[in-house]
Amino acid sequence: MQPTTLCYIEKDDSYLLLHRISKQHDINRDKWIGVGGKFEDKESPEECLLREVKEETGLTLTSYRLRGIVTFVSDRWVTEYMFLYTADGFEGEITPCNEGTLEWVRKKDMEKLNLWEGDKIFLRLLEEDAPFFSLKLSYEGDELVYAALDGKQI
Repeated sequence: MQPTTLCYIEKDDSYLLLHRISKQHDINRDKWIGVGGKFEDKESPEECLLREVKEETGLTLTSYRLRGIVTFVSDRWVTEYMFLYTADGFEGEITPCNEGTLEWVRKKDMEKLNLWEGDKIFLRLLEEDAPFFSLKLSYEGDELVYAALDGKQI
């Protein structure tokens, strides 16, 4: 099991996204995702979130909210439990990221990007301002084969 965080930082009806193009062996290669990463030893979700956002963007979050927990199951990688956040307050200047390119993308333009199918589900829940949720996404290769919201298949 691998605990992780992912954050969608908001500004002017846009999200700050990371286009994952730098690492050769990256399960997210060529995908557009939020910023975040794996927990380090003894970290809480909030400590991981703040550290990962700072490392990947140079920004310090000042206002953020835990929106849900996403369980990723795959035939290719270890099960991942992801703490999903949004943030609407930050300080600092964006710095380059060694994992890809950071870009502000208008929310209405996100459907045009190369996103994981499961990400489209939780991004819709974020846009609908859904209450705290638990989402399970199962993949075979890159194909989403099962999704359940709060324990019910969708």
